[in-house]
Amino acid sequence: MRELSLHILDALQNSVEAGASRVKLTIVEDLTADRLTIILDDNGRGMDAETVKKAVDPFFTTRTTRRVGLGLPLFAAAAQQCNGDLTIESELGKGTRIRVIFQHSHIDRAPMGDICGSLLTLLLSKEPVDLHYVHRVNGSQFEFDTVEIRTELDDVPLSHPAVCDWLRDFIAQGELSLRDRG
Repeated sequence: MRELSLHILDALQNSVEAGASRVKLTIVEDLTADRLTIILDDNGRGMDAETVKKAVDPFFTTRTTRRVGLGLPLFAAAAQQCNGDLTIESELGKGTRIRVIFQHSHIDRAPMGDICGSLLTLLLSKEPVDLHYVHRVNGSQFEFDTVEIRTELDDVPLSHPAVCDWLRDFIAQGELSLRDRG
């Protein structure tokens, strides 16, 4: 994939398909240590140890609609190509944690891409899911939690056009502020 945001979107969609109602996505760009770390925690069904071992095998999938699962294997390959790795921790009935590390300055590291679009795709999907998003660049941080946003909105859904526009602007401005300070 040409953008890390697409890998992230695929992992987020895996969480939703695993029954997650709550996902935390943390992106840490440590320019001093030359590391980019992406962590996704969910409260989905989780996986047993055998499934975790197979999760990065492109010829393994739990989906019945196709015979291959390329999302995590491609994410792992992208990380390994950039002096990093992908690890998975999971427990049945409790959820899954995916941690992906890249050498930030590696010439082959894909750009972050449209993280705003990926987050909105998750938030506006048919399956209701709450997202706690944290993005750090050195000492600067942008963070939001849809639990808090939904509380403020009361009965207005995230999919309401005015809310959708506000979310898009809010996320875009938050990400831009990190670039300005980072």
